[in-house]
Amino acid sequence: MCLGTAVIIFPYFNCCFVPVESTANGEQLLTRQVYLGIDAGGTFTDFICIESEPQLSLKIYKILSTPAAPEQAIMNGIRALGLISLAEEGGLHIIHGSTVATNATLEGKLARTVFITNHGFGDMLQLARQTRPKLYALEFQPIQPPVEAELCLETGGRLGADGSVIEPLTDAELEELVRRVQDLQPEAVAINLLFSFLDDRFERAIEKAVSEAQPAIFVSRSSEVLPVYKEYERGIATWLNAALGPVVSGYLVRLQEGLAKCSLQIMQSSGETIAATTAADSAVNLLLSGPAGGLTAIHFLGRQIAQQRIISFDMGGTSTDVALLDGEISTTAEGFVDRFPVGIPMVDMHTIGAGGGSIAFIDSGGMLQVGPQSAGANPGPACYGIGGTAATVTDANLVLGRLLPEAALADSLSLHHQLAIEAIRKLAVQIELTVEETALGIVTIANEHMAEAIRMISVNRGYDPKQFLLASFGGAGGLHVCAVAESMQMDRAVVPAYGGVLSALGMLVADRGRQFTRTVSVKTCQAVTVSLQDQLEALASHGRAQLEQEGLTAENLLVKCSVDMRYVGQSYTLNVLWQDLHLTTEAFQRLHQTRYGYALQSDTEIVNLRVNVLHHSQQFELPAVIPTTECNKLASTEVYGTAEPAKVLSRAEFSPGEVVAGPAIITEYSATTFIAPGWIALSDRYGNMQLSRQT
Repeated sequence: MCLGTAVIIFPYFNCCFVPVESTANGEQLLTRQVYLGIDAGGTFTDFICIESEPQLSLKIYKILSTPAAPEQAIMNGIRALGLISLAEEGGLHIIHGSTVATNATLEGKLARTVFITNHGFGDMLQLARQTRPKLYALEFQPIQPPVEAELCLETGGRLGADGSVIEPLTDAELEELVRRVQDLQPEAVAINLLFSFLDDRFERAIEKAVSEAQPAIFVSRSSEVLPVYKEYERGIATWLNAALGPVVSGYLVRLQEGLAKCSLQIMQSSGETIAATTAADSAVNLLLSGPAGGLTAIHFLGRQIAQQRIISFDMGGTSTDVALLDGEISTTAEGFVDRFPVGIPMVDMHTIGAGGGSIAFIDSGGMLQVGPQSAGANPGPACYGIGGTAATVTDANLVLGRLLPEAALADSLSLHHQLAIEAIRKLAVQIELTVEETALGIVTIANEHMAEAIRMISVNRGYDPKQFLLASFGGAGGLHVCAVAESMQMDRAVVPAYGGVLSALGMLVADRGRQFTRTVSVKTCQAVTVSLQDQLEALASHGRAQLEQEGLTAENLLVKCSVDMRYVGQSYTLNVLWQDLHLTTEAFQRLHQTRYGYALQSDTEIVNLRVNVLHHSQQFELPAVIPTTECNKLASTEVYGTAEPAKVLSRAEFSPGEVVAGPAIITEYSATTFIAPGWIALSDRYGNMQLSRQT
């Protein structure tokens, strides 16, 4: 069997990757370009490097993350790839997705932040929306407010819903507010005044006064972060941006110290990248930085294999992300991170705590449960032999024989079969099952968690999963793809080439861009197309100006406009592409019919205008692979629950056009795929494994 090395290099032919550079007179010169995509996850940090000379080559690398200082794993990976000298010369183009903002939010490791609002609204974030966290629970633990009461300050500068001044902001109030902020000694300040999206002069005045008095304080104002209606959601986004600002800024400063001369872009939650120099000012936009890269890669894959309808299934060490693509990547402004609503545009994705490192346990009722707690990178699953003792999904796959003890893992890790058995035996004794039966139970429960997540983003929204292709990636995804597809009655799936590091590839194919929003709240029967067009163009001009500050030229920028619509009286909206009032309203009616099963003849209204300003990334296509014959195939191995032994081969042996029937185990550096009985796998010309269920 062929085992992976520390760094895997893939040469290609029929190269479609042609990086160019323009001279002053417009002539294009071929240049050497080295692009490095980095996905820093909770358990592993993934690297994918594409270099154009002397021929196009692709390197992948995977290393254990260093959660306490994520930049350490990144710099270690750059050294292992032999790119440190190039980095010091500024020859790397790095696009990076990070969980720094996500983990800081989930773990509550945020900067001490003062929250400023109008008189009488200091408890805005504590009162929230008064929705029950569990509808049928008679009792539940009290929810701690995101900001302590002593850090919530009230002031004047209140506007009405029509933008009129109800309460002015006096100089005396402004001086008193600055003094109170100085006494509290925060690291950040969030400013969220009522209806500031209509007129932000009072927020700007507070920002100016606080910044002049204490230049070191990170200040966020809602009229810049999220200028939309709903003061609670706007307040949460502004508070998160302020509280994450110092955390993200500190991380980026440390990272840039080692990459001072390199071009560095950061992936945003919306699936577009932003310059690292400005990313800290928009920290709340980085909450889904890593998962967004995976979805971008799946969209890229869909174009390559001519598949528009895809359900993505990204299973890593800590969590699983699922999303539905019906042609284009969908974004939402109604996402959640932990218990916090995040009104910032982010890829429409559902995340659950089910990954290879998810811990199995017996609950108080004697039932076997899996997740959401994870063993993470340290101490990791028991079978890693680096200190973990709790049974995880990875341990269960190893015990079942679906994951091979001799499989090549990242960071020189090895699998210890006996340690996995001992960890699962502790649970098996409690529920009076064999070790293998318990392991199968762990995997089955994890599969159901993931299938439930897919139902949330497909069936619950009016989509039939059987009409979609299931695209599985992430280090653990291939071990579960067949079972999850069967649960959803799906007959087709694909395990992409480089699936174990696909999110890192997504960083390289993502566009640069920003999204901008403004609330208008106008009934369509009263709206005028020209007026809305003018407001959209004003947003677009603002967006172009920001991207031009990052060195991009206006003529290379694309603008996409959309609106949030609803029936008059509804609380929630649907986002549809803007054309004109008539066509946009028709599109809303069709989408409402698909999503909810009905459409009304009632009046509609446009709530928010949205503009997406884009600059397309370096365009390339992964060409066909060169088959290799360096490895000798193993005959078979026993897998618990299968009637016949499973064939074993490395993915490098899986030549384009070759078909393998399950049960089979396909091994590669950074991932393993289990082809279940009743399924067949075909390797296409790009190295993707196309799976189909035999009928």
